[in-house]
Amino acid sequence: MSPHPRWWSGVLPSHLNGPLGGWPGHRAALAAVSWLTRPLSPDDYLGLLDPLWSARHPAGRVSAVRAEGPGAATLTIRPGRGWHGHRAGQYLPLGVEIDGIRHWRTYSITSPSTGQPGEVTVTVKAHREGKVSPYLVHRAAPGAVVRLGPAQGEFVLPHPLPRRLLFVTAGSGITPVMGMLRTLARHHGSVPDTLLLHSAPAPAECLFRAELSSMNAQLPWLSVHRTHTRTDSRLTPDRIARLCPDWRVRDTWVCGPAGLLDATERQWAAAGVRERLRVERFHLAPLLPPGADAVGGRVRFARSGKNADAAGAAPLLAVGESAGVAMPHGCRRGICRSCLTPLVDGRVRDLRTGELHGEPGELIQTCVNAAAGPLVLDL
Repeated sequence: MSPHPRWWSGVLPSHLNGPLGGWPGHRAALAAVSWLTRPLSPDDYLGLLDPLWSARHPAGRVSAVRAEGPGAATLTIRPGRGWHGHRAGQYLPLGVEIDGIRHWRTYSITSPSTGQPGEVTVTVKAHREGKVSPYLVHRAAPGAVVRLGPAQGEFVLPHPLPRRLLFVTAGSGITPVMGMLRTLARHHGSVPDTLLLHSAPAPAECLFRAELSSMNAQLPWLSVHRTHTRTDSRLTPDRIARLCPDWRVRDTWVCGPAGLLDATERQWAAAGVRERLRVERFHLAPLLPPGADAVGGRVRFARSGKNADAAGAAPLLAVGESAGVAMPHGCRRGICRSCLTPLVDGRVRDLRTGELHGEPGELIQTCVNAAAGPLVLDL
């Protein structure tokens, strides 16, 4: 017997193991039956049947876990509906449930950019005091379901490609660059002259060691130089200049410990070529402080029938929870997009940038947006 009512069969995909994304007319069908599912949406029910069918709360299934040296592993993830692909060098917010509690972390995507949504890989190094990274490295298994945020970050390759590239990485800072190198290796046109300077504590602790050696031997446009800090000391500005005499004229990407990033920023700025340097520093943008010059408003939660007055610096997530509304949420920091909610009417202010936006039907992140006048949310 079918596990879903007969009226639902027109909404489900033709094959139970695949996402809805390519099914003709699925949006119209979901809209047509939405009145039957209130206060939930059809997408919420699809997510109950299979998390990979939910576009509102994208998820992925781990298809493989491969050891990547001591204390590290590469996870291959098959995204479901709602995943829109990535650019090489971006990072992925990953939601992992451990002992009944969902934790969010971000990891660089190490798979090449193909231009189409498909399987993605993240390479995780277990931190001794961490909670999520040891779980992913030592306990995650094929078949596990994880939540996915959208690919983010501007630490990416430009188009068109520059004539000469320099990558400077240390430790797990190699992970976003590995995605770029794999993408360049699949590039059909000419590939720029590329130099990678990578630092690791010792050969055995070098992520992707075998693959980097193979790429160095087989790709004529790539040169790889590895430094091992336990025997060679760290990568310093002087060493970078010796290993790459033309560093001033190369477009450069640097990722690694803060000391390396600070030193390269000073070096490139002193040489007057700071615009050629891209540095990967992940941090959360601060929210507007209480009392900031922002106008709030009356918020109506259409489905629950509740109303609340919101201050201009109060996240809509907190406003709704204070009013007793069941608000979807995840990280509460603007990363995972679990709190996406349709805006019925009104405007909102992004608490990270101060930008005003809002169109009927727009999905907004309630954890990082505040009321900018009266508004209505579909909750």
